[in-house]
Amino acid sequence: MTRSISILGATGSVGASTLDLIRRERDKWRVAALTANSSADELAKLAIEFGAEIAVVGDESCLDDLRIALSGTGVEVAGGAQALREAAARPVDITVGAIVGCAGLAPVMAAIEQGGTIALANKEALVSAGGVMTAAVARHGATLLPVDSEHNAIFQCLQGNDMGEVNWITLTASGGPFREWSQAQLDAATPEQAVAHPNWDMGAKISVDSATMMNKGLEFIEAHHLFPVGLDRLRIIVHPQSVIHSMVEYRDGSTLAQLGPSDMKVPIASCLAWPKRMETGCQPLDLAAIGELSFFAPDEDRFPATRLAREAVHEGGSAPATLNAANEVAVAAFLAGQIGFTRIAAIVAEALNRDIDTAPATLDEVLAVDADARLRATEILEKA
Repeated sequence: MTRSISILGATGSVGASTLDLIRRERDKWRVAALTANSSADELAKLAIEFGAEIAVVGDESCLDDLRIALSGTGVEVAGGAQALREAAARPVDITVGAIVGCAGLAPVMAAIEQGGTIALANKEALVSAGGVMTAAVARHGATLLPVDSEHNAIFQCLQGNDMGEVNWITLTASGGPFREWSQAQLDAATPEQAVAHPNWDMGAKISVDSATMMNKGLEFIEAHHLFPVGLDRLRIIVHPQSVIHSMVEYRDGSTLAQLGPSDMKVPIASCLAWPKRMETGCQPLDLAAIGELSFFAPDEDRFPATRLAREAVHEGGSAPATLNAANEVAVAAFLAGQIGFTRIAAIVAEALNRDIDTAPATLDEVLAVDADARLRATEILEKA
């Protein structure tokens, strides 16, 4: 049976892995929409290869390039924020939400509102708009499947079990490329060093978040919305080998863990085939070759991002959205060479050092909080 799919963020790392999986079972999939921010040429090649119905660039200045590249192919083209939302709202069997950052909020919400299945790789969507988004999922009868390896692992470990029986949900963290670095080394870390993750092949922003461990802080908030067992039952542990992707401990003392290779195709395939399984082509684990698995408590003195995220979700209101927006601004500044590595968390902390508003109740309110937090973070950058 052929299933229909739209991929929001088709040219990013998650989008590329998703399309690799579709290539393996090409006759089972109909590609409806593919989107990208500005990579018009790459998007056009993918749209032609997969016979997409529509290709959309978020950056309207790239629309002419996309239109030229797809001229005569029969693929519909569009550009801009509204076009992204309209593409996401197309009724399909599954939508992969892989647009990085807050830019993915509105398209993901549009996909939820059409009531289908959303494989969510955009963690910022739940961090900034968790309450709004989960309420919309319930209201529209949508299904939300987590693509992040950690949340997908938790999802698998919970299958067939009662969430009320859970003692702990443990998110594992690789610790990133700087896990053993001194404070002086962290102060001097470069963008090139920060994006060189030892285990995972990810985009620049996510790689920097892993290096600061903000990625795990955002995932802590995301887990709170996806698996509402209570904040006091969520914890983080550093596991450098990235073999165990997360664990769930039940009240009888049993702990279920999901293990797998460090390849995003595994959690993506779990979502694409759910509730069944599909081949990924990934190398199976060789535990004898790995030899040992180690675990450490997070060091929140050198890596305060997890503490900031935990405090933000406990604070509630607009704090999580503020944390996410300020982090995006600070990471962009670091990648541009404007600030040092350790300034990222410091800027986020200063942006959070204010009276917190009530929780946003609509997507527009979330976006207003996001815009205000970006402005505040930019002001902090400029005065530094």
